[in-house]
Amino acid sequence: MNYVLEIAFNGSSFHGFQRQKTAYSVQEEIEVALSKLLKDSIVVTGCGRTDTGVHALSFFLNFKFQGNLVDINFIYKLNQVLSKDVACLGVWEVAEKFNARFAALDRTYVYQVNMIKNPFLQQQSLFLKREPNFELMNQAALHLLGEQDFQCFSKVHTDVANFMCTIARADWVLSEDKAIFTITANRFLRNMVRAIVGTLLEIGYEKYPPTAILQIIESKNRDKAGKSVAAHGLFLKIIRYKQDGWKKII
Repeated sequence: MNYVLEIAFNGSSFHGFQRQKTAYSVQEEIEVALSKLLKDSIVVTGCGRTDTGVHALSFFLNFKFQGNLVDINFIYKLNQVLSKDVACLGVWEVAEKFNARFAALDRTYVYQVNMIKNPFLQQQSLFLKREPNFELMNQAALHLLGEQDFQCFSKVHTDVANFMCTIARADWVLSEDKAIFTITANRFLRNMVRAIVGTLLEIGYEKYPPTAILQIIESKNRDKAGKSVAAHGLFLKIIRYKQDGWKKII
């Protein structure tokens, strides 16, 4: 049987989602918990990677298990085994060929900044000592829309077939002393969102005009884009799938 879990996690204590040999990851946390609970060796496939310190409001993964998960207390039991930084939100039975990474239609990330120092946002938002010009940043963000080669925003030496991504949404919304950048795309390159936010902030501080982002994209050169912002303000928010045949069992 192929099962899907929806989870949420605070990434502050983890070195990203994907399992690593020398650092603790969300994948390791989930696999250890499931293996203990189901008394079997469980390996999960996540909907993608996240950098160290990045959070997820919604993250999907799938795993194979020959037993039956029809247990009204399964989510409760799994959450009891998981640490305080990870929560299981739902469980579905899906087709055998379903893969949480490759079946995703698109993903939405949000990046949060705050302009007034707030000790309760230290691990969830980037503190800006002065407010940038969000109107200029939104003008620049319009140039991100559509299918383009975004190599300039990708971490170098990344093993991918190409750098083409289709961005459907990219905008900032300001609310009192906080602002949230939302970006939706069919795929994301490594470090892409953080590099985009860093570049938009430079435009917001009027280092470059909004149209400069066109030359940055055209250059395909990571050195031309802005510095990547800190990971702790970044959240994976939404992953969309065609949920035909998904059977919610819990």
